[in-house]
Amino acid sequence: MKTSVRLTAYAMGLVVVFGGAAGAGRLFGPDQAPTAPPAHTGTHTSAAAEHSGHAGSPLPAGLQITQAGYTLSPLTTQLTAGRAQTFAFRILGPDGKPVTQYTAASGTELHLIVVRRDLTGYQHLHPVRAADGTWSAPLTVRDPGQYRVFADFTPRARTESFVLGADVAAAGDYQPRLLPKPTWEARVDGYTVTRAGEPQSGAAAWMTVSVSRDGQPVTLEPYLGSFGHLVALRQGDLAYLHLHPQAGTTAGPDITVDAEVPSAGAYRLYLEFKHGGKVHLAEFTATTGSGHTHN
Repeated sequence: MKTSVRLTAYAMGLVVVFGGAAGAGRLFGPDQAPTAPPAHTGTHTSAAAEHSGHAGSPLPAGLQITQAGYTLSPLTTQLTAGRAQTFAFRILGPDGKPVTQYTAASGTELHLIVVRRDLTGYQHLHPVRAADGTWSAPLTVRDPGQYRVFADFTPRARTESFVLGADVAAAGDYQPRLLPKPTWEARVDGYTVTRAGEPQSGAAAWMTVSVSRDGQPVTLEPYLGSFGHLVALRQGDLAYLHLHPQAGTTAGPDITVDAEVPSAGAYRLYLEFKHGGKVHLAEFTATTGSGHTHN
């Protein structure tokens, strides 16, 4: 596949709102055989229902602090900008007690995403769980402001995954930044990451991202059991989504993802990829579009 790629839109039976049974990090699996985007199967399910774990739910993932009896309970209730600290929290179960048993996915039981409300300062952390159910992770936020934390997990007592969200403030002079304009290319750590295609609301769509360095395509390395980790957050309410991969993604420079989103609007895309033994983060702004190929 070429480094410069085009969007191919096909009707799909997959959905993309994050926090569903796929779970964070279960993207771009290296153990699948290459295929083209499949034809519509007639079994397309509600994105909100898929990822909330409850049929007919109207909410995307990450908008609730409590869902189906599970609650994200931050023990660290305030952050200090520019200072390293430990962020601690618990997941409380329907019985009100901390959950201590989880189903691991991609080598970890829980993913923690932290981002400021203006969609800056994105971090993907891997906290450690104590025997009493307390999770903790080192965290440093650079700037003051209101931060959103997302916990993505699957309790062992349930078959579906949950994404719960809570706000934690870093006191100080908050100067929110404007969302960058939509872009087709991002540069990070000497790499060039390009994308083809826009997210689509109410219509199946595919978007492809490609990674190169010094004008040459690179072969991506597995990260958390996959060839990349792509999160999208909706501007305004920070609805949390995963862009699920095309079946058959194999090692190479390109990743094609299902790009159907729950509503029109602007989204910030965060692509984590691994090359040369290091994880890199590329960011894009994307808006819902018509699905036409980008040249």
